[in-house]
Amino acid sequence: MRELCGASLSLQDRFQDEILMMPRFSSEIEGALRAAGWFPGRQVDISAWRNSMQGFPMHVAAEEILREFGGIHVQVSGPGVTCMRTPFEFDPELAVGEEDRFLELSRRFDCSLFPVGMKDSGDFFLAIDEDGTVYALMNWLFSLGHGDDALERLVTGVAGERVRTP
Repeated sequence: MRELCGASLSLQDRFQDEILMMPRFSSEIEGALRAAGWFPGRQVDISAWRNSMQGFPMHVAAEEILREFGGIHVQVSGPGVTCMRTPFEFDPELAVGEEDRFLELSRRFDCSLFPVGMKDSGDFFLAIDEDGTVYALMNWLFSLGHGDDALERLVTGVAGERVRTP
């Protein structure tokens, strides 16, 4: 509770400035993203992808991740936390011709998967569902988490969790 002259501030009020100044990414994640061309506030035009990806239903979560990260290719390698760190890129057109695969997995897992890129030199597609969960997929799904958490897992080499069919 806030009183006149700031004599009594709530814990939230006292630490609000510090909370607002916390970095979005760790220095390792931010460094890898910046080396790939990302920067805070980055916004790319996604209209060309919207036009070229007619066979895939683009939802808001896909639009958001592509606006910020579309077109970047992150070069990481070496041992990771639980798996090897491998390069990944954000380019939905890498999945053109794979509409049936995405449709089948979307049906099987009761979600709307939109391709956003590729990892492991083409061994896995990257996809995002309408709730913002990012997946590595081929014939099965591995959840990498939501948004920034997925980026952290990709950069630091933390394996995704296999998603079981409902």
